[in-house]
Amino acid sequence: MTKPLTVQSDKTMLLEVDNPEYEACRDLISKFAELEKSPEYMHTYRISPLSLWNAASIKMTAEEIVEGLVGFSRYSVPKNVINEIKEQISRYGKVKLVKEESGELYIISNEMGFITEIANNRAVQPFVDGMEGDKIRIKKEYRGHIKQALIKIGFPVEDLAGYDEGNKYPFNLKPVTGGGTKFGMRDYQRASVEAFHAGGRNEGGSGVVVLPCGAGKTIVGMGVMQIVGAETLILVTNTLSIRQWRNEILDKTDIPESDIGEYSGEMKEIKPITIATYNILTHRKKKGGDFTHFHIFSANNWGLIVYDEVHLLPAPVFRMTSELQAKRRLGLTATLVREDGLEEDVFSLIGPKKYDVPWKELEAKAWIAEANCIEVRVPMEEDLRMRYSVADDREKFRLASENPEKLRAISYILKKHATNNILVIGQYINQLEEISQTFKIPLITGKTPLPERQELYQAFRSGQIKQLVVSKVANFSIDLPDANIAIQVSGTFGSRQEEAQRLGRILRPKSGDNTAIFYSLISRDTNEERFGQNRQLFLTEQGYEYEIYTLDQFKETVPEEVLSK
Repeated sequence: MTKPLTVQSDKTMLLEVDNPEYEACRDLISKFAELEKSPEYMHTYRISPLSLWNAASIKMTAEEIVEGLVGFSRYSVPKNVINEIKEQISRYGKVKLVKEESGELYIISNEMGFITEIANNRAVQPFVDGMEGDKIRIKKEYRGHIKQALIKIGFPVEDLAGYDEGNKYPFNLKPVTGGGTKFGMRDYQRASVEAFHAGGRNEGGSGVVVLPCGAGKTIVGMGVMQIVGAETLILVTNTLSIRQWRNEILDKTDIPESDIGEYSGEMKEIKPITIATYNILTHRKKKGGDFTHFHIFSANNWGLIVYDEVHLLPAPVFRMTSELQAKRRLGLTATLVREDGLEEDVFSLIGPKKYDVPWKELEAKAWIAEANCIEVRVPMEEDLRMRYSVADDREKFRLASENPEKLRAISYILKKHATNNILVIGQYINQLEEISQTFKIPLITGKTPLPERQELYQAFRSGQIKQLVVSKVANFSIDLPDANIAIQVSGTFGSRQEEAQRLGRILRPKSGDNTAIFYSLISRDTNEERFGQNRQLFLTEQGYEYEIYTLDQFKETVPEEVLSK
């Protein structure tokens, strides 16, 4: 049998989709390489230093990687690629940051060549306090800065300098939730907590847990909080997320409500467990001024900081985090992909990947819903096509995104799934308002007051309403367990993380039929198609396949008697 993989000397790999060994090969290489292109028959992956260091951080060995490549490769694996894998995997952990009894911080390595190279590199010299024999003394306040500088020159540092314990705050997870159902952590949730904590040793205590939306990242967060047993600062994306974290903590732990603080635009409480939004942290009174609320990081002697949706962490919070390296730091995310290219900063400042589980693995065990992805390509009317042809690229994308013919596609989908719980998700408010008015579906945008939002979400959860139109506010941290159909009408250019987050809105496990469908509406023969292919990269890497229909083909899948209603 012909093997599915071609490994090229430029460190790219071509994976043949129709090969019987495709899935097994994809599951292996996605642990240490990144998917770059996914046309129909041949997917392109690239091996990078960062992808290898993340593999090393979850204990993958060079031998395991090379053996896998050799086993799946059609041709011999180029020697330079094997050497690069061995070199980069060996670099992870070769350079260590340690704290000696004196309290001084040092960079150490068994390889004196590394120490000499680092000591003489201009990028690290501002953070160095001199050489002492075979080690480099670091200025204490620059623990994060030195890690950032070193990763950029190819030295991923293993930080073993330890942590401040912070104020103690012990609590217990409940065996039965507030709602009366039996509660216990799932095996993968417990494994991720243990991988992060590492028995309290310095090898643990900072890093990122990667789990699909709907797989219980909040529960992992609470598990880490409980095992660390210290006062905790939790950073989240918006005020609604604050309420959801608060409700989960009250439902599944014995922490009293009086010990949970909210730090947002509306309230400024500092309690043993404080939940704050990224928005409030990046607030400043004038452009270029100081960040008004950064004092929250020192307002309590925190023992743990949790970064929810760490792939959305704003750049200013990275800057603050570089000065918080003595605190235990947990990042939670469905995808390490960042559209701003700051994955290296997540690695060096929050920590390396500690635990990752493939989405399809959890789907197979019914921990998340089984999802089908369908792309419907919609035509453009002639007048709009003429406007599109003379527009600049940005305007082209908007015209394609707001194509009125998408209303016809929505109509077919709503009729086909009339009894289901449907979310219509989009980028452009005018388009969403038109959809809301045309189909008489309630609309939630960033301007919808919080009480009204909560009321509509609750009505959806209770089954009082079956359909909701939502803007980008629904990209993350909304808990609508019964939503099983999503219709994406427009998005942020080629954002892979947004695609993953939106699919995540319908992945929570369902009672009964545990399936969900994710529709993407794309204007045919436009730049929206190209951006759509890029958006789909992360989910393709996770094993999701997109069925593609023209609008007429999709219409044929809707029963005639349903269409005529």
